[in-house]
Amino acid sequence: MSSSDRAGYDGASYDIELVRKDFPILDRVLHGDRPLVYLDNAATSQKPRAVLDAERDYYELHNANVHRGIHVLAEEATALYEAARDKVAAFIGAPDRHEVVFTKNSTEALNLVAYAFSNAAALGAEAERFRLGPGDEVVVTEMEHHSNLVPWQMLCQRTGATLRWLGLTDDGRLDLSNLDEIVNPRTRVVSFVHQSNILGTVNPVAAIVARAREVGALTVLDASQSVPHLPVDVTALGVDFLAFTGHKMCAPTGIGVLWGRHELLEVMPPFLGGGEMIELVTMEATTYAVPPHRFEAGTPMIAQAVGLGAAVDYLTGLPGGMAAVAAHEHALTSYALGALAEVPGLRIIGPTTAVERGAAISFLLAGKDGRPIHPHDVGQVLDEQGIAVRVGHHCARPVCLRYGVPATTRASFALYTTTGEIDALVEGLAGVRRFFEA
Repeated sequence: MSSSDRAGYDGASYDIELVRKDFPILDRVLHGDRPLVYLDNAATSQKPRAVLDAERDYYELHNANVHRGIHVLAEEATALYEAARDKVAAFIGAPDRHEVVFTKNSTEALNLVAYAFSNAAALGAEAERFRLGPGDEVVVTEMEHHSNLVPWQMLCQRTGATLRWLGLTDDGRLDLSNLDEIVNPRTRVVSFVHQSNILGTVNPVAAIVARAREVGALTVLDASQSVPHLPVDVTALGVDFLAFTGHKMCAPTGIGVLWGRHELLEVMPPFLGGGEMIELVTMEATTYAVPPHRFEAGTPMIAQAVGLGAAVDYLTGLPGGMAAVAAHEHALTSYALGALAEVPGLRIIGPTTAVERGAAISFLLAGKDGRPIHPHDVGQVLDEQGIAVRVGHHCARPVCLRYGVPATTRASFALYTTTGEIDALVEGLAGVRRFFEA
């Protein structure tokens, strides 16, 4: 069935073919004559020329260290780096540019907060909100990426606190039936994902934040899969910290963001020690710089930050901006869910409708005899057809354990994905079944 015959997609408000021309890699041909169908955007997005040019321009014309020199190149590099901070702050609705901390990625941003809770033991009364010990509890969810699970497990091991979690329903949603029990007066921090990288589920942030506030717990939101795909406003969300990464939103690898409320960053213990994060150093002791520099020790990811700023410019410059990206991906997800429902032997892991759901769809595929085809085999045969998907547990192994599957195949979409690529995936999956029936 062709894309014109399927319902569920009403087109993008921007010219998607013009957008695709901004991404050179989408013109690639693989295995001799197979056009690239890139459906691994939840792992990393492709980069537009504007981002590639900005990073190259920095290295060719402005390369110097930041915050340290008085020569022209140092001043230009500093201006570009700090301009990127301004752009990110505006992009996520941060009320204060000093609330934006640059990190390598979401993983480092989340670890930064987790280590603050154990580092607080060595500081004074000002760090009381981050002091954790036996009897205290940390709450996560069963759908977390490992980067928002392992740091909290490690924190509990270091401090003697207890880790608890919200479970999952059979249809891939958070089970909030026991929210008041799990998030209770012993809870010190609640850290959870905004949009699941494996299930695609968009979680009810307001309900969880409201309960956390009732008991005085801090909230941390992993927005790695939401900031690249929909409008995000940290003030409207009401969380205390938010983490995301550049490489999933058309920016370079090696750059991420931790946003935190300024009053919390002011008293939060630093994660790394060294140059740039200090106020005064003697042989006996050190005092720390004000946020955000307190958390940006050493030479930062300057070129990557410049690239992130260019990615923000690119996304906001699209007709309709992030609202248009979200509308396109929502319609595309509806279309894909309908198309995949037509594939014999295919089972979606996660919500089967586009309601409160993002553009990442994980699934299992069975052959004609009903026996499952291993996702790694599915991915390999699809790759031979030029179709790039992700296979495995997607750094969310507890989700696979919850649904009793060893791994899944995941197709994930972005602002440049087309219905034709969804059709190619459906045809490719038919080819996978034929291959294993031969």
